[in-house]
Amino acid sequence: MAKLIDKSIPRFLLVGVGNTLLSMVLMFVLEGLGYWPSTAIAYAAGAVMSFFLNRKFTFESDETLGRSAVKFAVNVAVCYVLAYALAQPAAGWVLGRTAIPAIWQERLTKLGGMALYTLLNYFGQRFFAFRRSAKG
Repeated sequence: MAKLIDKSIPRFLLVGVGNTLLSMVLMFVLEGLGYWPSTAIAYAAGAVMSFFLNRKFTFESDETLGRSAVKFAVNVAVCYVLAYALAQPAAGWVLGRTAIPAIWQERLTKLGGMALYTLLNYFGQRFFAFRRSAKG
């Protein structure tokens, strides 16, 4: 059984910093499109970068490019929908009781979604999308 903590965590976080910066900039630049379109476009762009860096640098995957791409896409989609679907009502429940302007409530909701997405995505990539074969 794989250890829960290993060398992939700092590598994933390093790739994640670049991915997060790219996604955050795009998300806020595109906020006029609304919550779901701005987050979806931002994550799609970040996902392309993340796929290639995490596949070889972080998780040292030996799966074929096509197979790992499909698994990665499924993982990203599931993590995205779960994270942002959970973040929206949770933040609404917490922030809806405050005097914080609506635009800042949406921005804070997006940041919460980003944090939850990162956590879910790490485990999804490590144990599903880029899982090492039994021989490695």
